[in-house]
Amino acid sequence: MDNSVIEQVVEAVLAELSRSEGVTVPEAPEIHEPEERDITSEAERAAVLVKNPVDAEAIARMKKYTNARVGVGRAGTRYNTQTLITLRADHAAARDAVFMDIDRELLDGIGLFAVESRCTTKDEFLTRPDLGRQLSDESVSVILEKCVKKPDIQIFAADGLSSTAIKANLPDLLPSLLDGLKNRSGISVGTPFFVKNGRVGLMDQVSELLEARVTCVLIGERPGLATAESMSAYIAYEARVGMEESRRTVISNIHRLGVPAVEAGAYLAGLLCSILKAKASGVGFRRDTGNEG
Repeated sequence: MDNSVIEQVVEAVLAELSRSEGVTVPEAPEIHEPEERDITSEAERAAVLVKNPVDAEAIARMKKYTNARVGVGRAGTRYNTQTLITLRADHAAARDAVFMDIDRELLDGIGLFAVESRCTTKDEFLTRPDLGRQLSDESVSVILEKCVKKPDIQIFAADGLSSTAIKANLPDLLPSLLDGLKNRSGISVGTPFFVKNGRVGLMDQVSELLEARVTCVLIGERPGLATAESMSAYIAYEARVGMEESRRTVISNIHRLGVPAVEAGAYLAGLLCSILKAKASGVGFRRDTGNEG
């Protein structure tokens, strides 16, 4: 039966009842929308979900120092409902971090022009990491046209496996890093830019193109279920295509629950200068051989 017909029948019955003597038609109960909750918020994540814990305060203190899933309780042998939903939300955030693109407005806001690797789609980027380590022909021309040649330090950013990490950290980290380098006398800094669908190894080609002494790429790391916002800085002295991976120095875990972006930028400024002075990076670099300017 059609829904409209059912509605008409119901209305007719209610009207007839209302006309009957002594019959009162009850009012429809008021419907209240459930209060919205963000179960991924810090307050919700800090909640102790273990039923009747022996020491709830100890669990709460532990949760302050880690974003691991501790004190989440269980339902029999399974996660409880809130833990399971949070897990699915974090998994969705990780997927979004991989497939999302960086807004042009964000790049314009921090003064970066954009180029691309040889990957033309996200699927190709995920299945052909070799193409993510190479600049497209057009991008090579743009970089050679717009960038300073033979800088002491060349910095660029790439989305890598987490555009979310770039969005969350780069606007604070890059100004902090560049400001820190401005105070170092006698050091030239190249023109920063952004590479879409870029891998870490792409820094080797950038170094060769611009004849940079020290190259640093700020890149989004593979997202996990603890955070999708983690960024790393990979640094190499006189990087060349085909060089050993052991020649890279890396600073990782840059995000709001790890190393804050502004703090990471200030630290990287000193580290880049030390690598420049030591003329070595990776396993060949000793922190005490350099000097922060």
